[in-house]
Amino acid sequence: MSTVLAYTSPAIGHLFPLVPLLLELKARGHDVHLRTLPSQVAAMRTLGFHAAPVDQRLLDLEHRDYLATSVKSALASSVDTFTSRARFDAPDFKAALDDVGPDLLLLDINAWGAGTVAESSGLPWATVSPFIPPLESKGTPPFGPGLAPMSGPLGRARDAVVRRLVIAAVEKVMMPGINSMRADASGGRLPPLRTADAFFRRAPLMLLTTAEPFEYAHTDWGPEVRMIGALPWEPAEERPAWLDEIDKPAVLVTTSSEYQADEKLVRTALQGLAEEPFTVVATLPASGSEGIGSVPANARVERFIPHGPVLERAAVAVTHGGMGATQKALAKGVPVVVVPFGRDQNEVAARVVAADAGVRLRPAKLTPESLRAAVREAIGKADGARRVAAGYVAAGGAAAGVDALEGLLPAWHKGQAGAAQ
Repeated sequence: MSTVLAYTSPAIGHLFPLVPLLLELKARGHDVHLRTLPSQVAAMRTLGFHAAPVDQRLLDLEHRDYLATSVKSALASSVDTFTSRARFDAPDFKAALDDVGPDLLLLDINAWGAGTVAESSGLPWATVSPFIPPLESKGTPPFGPGLAPMSGPLGRARDAVVRRLVIAAVEKVMMPGINSMRADASGGRLPPLRTADAFFRRAPLMLLTTAEPFEYAHTDWGPEVRMIGALPWEPAEERPAWLDEIDKPAVLVTTSSEYQADEKLVRTALQGLAEEPFTVVATLPASGSEGIGSVPANARVERFIPHGPVLERAAVAVTHGGMGATQKALAKGVPVVVVPFGRDQNEVAARVVAADAGVRLRPAKLTPESLRAAVREAIGKADGARRVAAGYVAAGGAAAGVDALEGLLPAWHKGQAGAAQ
């Protein structure tokens, strides 16, 4: 049996996709230790993990990227948040590592300081990316704007210009802070890095919780980046009694679990679908229902409910473009309308369109009328959503992920034995 130490950034959208991997590790006899959101520690302990909270100061450093006015400034804001958090998650993770004495480290890709400690530890380690990582790949547009892939000389020229204007500009701001953090967190043992791609690729293994045909084909990513399909876990809760009273197809409307001023999506959906033959179920976990206006007779607004039971009755899901919410719908074969408000959401929306599994609607064009039309169009994309769901299953899920994680252990033990001789 091996001891595994897992560490997440302070976000439910990063914890929940990790849980199936931890459950699979536990089922195979590994001893699982977890550091995560304080509010989720008790729930994680009921699953049989040795859980403890991350440093509270990480939660106090909230994302402010929703105030940005461009893709470049939004990316720069996110970089600033994660670099600032690294000052706290590096020593926090080091303390957990010293306390647990693990054989294997499993880290949320957004825990930048913790990842640097893992990199300098000499232990086998892996990252889990519950969102599309900003890795370079031939034929794939630069991360951020959500551009559709474009082949040929024109596509290559476009991507080169965008990469220079967006990614290179962000790297110019990003890399000095990252390298300073790496030097501090590793005691100067780690060399500086030149690019964001090198920074995100530094783990021996990255588990990416998506799969083709939702994700683009990446023949140049290499075996260290493993797509394992969506892992749409959610906590077991009593099924809402009112759900069984619904006699119309549902439309699930979701907003981010980390605040990003996306309440407009719910407000617009309530107005646009009030006379449609659906039951609208909307969730606002980060903000609550203040300011969304009146709720029509065919709708319910909740702060949080498990999405799974609603999706079983859903014709369409309307999402903010968060990877978790969008893939949870697609994993059920439910087509989506994506209204991306920022972060990785433009990239998620682009992939929804490329997979023909739904419709993209830009926030600037979000009106009751446009959303209603998008929902009607998305209903016809069910075949694409089912193809995506099949792709997730074919990727192997948590079992495939743990197979890859366990593959790190023999190499490490062999190396340790050789060093002792």
